[in-house]
Amino acid sequence: MTRAFQATDRAVFRISGADHRRFLQDLVTNSLDGLGQGAVYAALLTPQGKYLADFFLIGDGDGVLLDADAAQAPDLVQRLGMYKLRAQVAIAPADLSVVQGWDGGHVPAGALADPRDPALGWRLYTDAPGAALEALEPADPADWHALRVALAVPQAGVELIPNDSFILEAGFDRLHGVDFRKGCYVGQEVTARMRHKTELRKGLVRVELAGDPPPPGTPIETAEGKSAGTLYSVAGGFGLAHLRFDRATGPLTAAGVPVLWPGAADASDA
Repeated sequence: MTRAFQATDRAVFRISGADHRRFLQDLVTNSLDGLGQGAVYAALLTPQGKYLADFFLIGDGDGVLLDADAAQAPDLVQRLGMYKLRAQVAIAPADLSVVQGWDGGHVPAGALADPRDPALGWRLYTDAPGAALEALEPADPADWHALRVALAVPQAGVELIPNDSFILEAGFDRLHGVDFRKGCYVGQEVTARMRHKTELRKGLVRVELAGDPPPPGTPIETAEGKSAGTLYSVAGGFGLAHLRFDRATGPLTAAGVPVLWPGAADASDA
């Protein structure tokens, strides 16, 4: 039976107006052309190519729904408002809740596949979340957290840090969150340069923890005590870590706990 829960950490807004589509197309990392096939995952960047916020965009008649992390929503809406200038665009809260479900089985009418990875299931935007959940098996959000870690999917405010993270290091190309064929958007030049002209030296990977997991934010060190990265989300003996690949070629630890990463063996054999 499909497992599902109401994602109370999300906020939904509606963007409308005569210029809304061009307005978004010129700002975000992904193309709105995909709205005809379902939800689109995208981000807003700084002009220097650093992450500000990530979100889902969903076609909604003559407008677009924007599903964002609730903690980031006020700053995101304010930032979008700064870009409006004279564009005919309106941004307003939508009286909708987000229900997330996975594990196959029943999929409610109107639910959209999560565009990041098929294993992440679907997302439903509804004004009656209780009714939607009646036909589904209630799930603990912690189960979703564990699935996210298993699939190496970053979370806003944890692995995705505003004004610091680069989306390619966080795996946005793997998660279908960036379109390299669309026209310009804010931060596009830096993002394209990272993809075409350099090999990523750092990135987000899933690691295995051989012991009790230390708290998120714990530094990861080499056997020589050099900084090799940072451990973030943990669940079920696994974690998400942002690593410096040139240093993550041998034994690693986080607060004394061994950190196992298959890429370490690959790098040492290269």
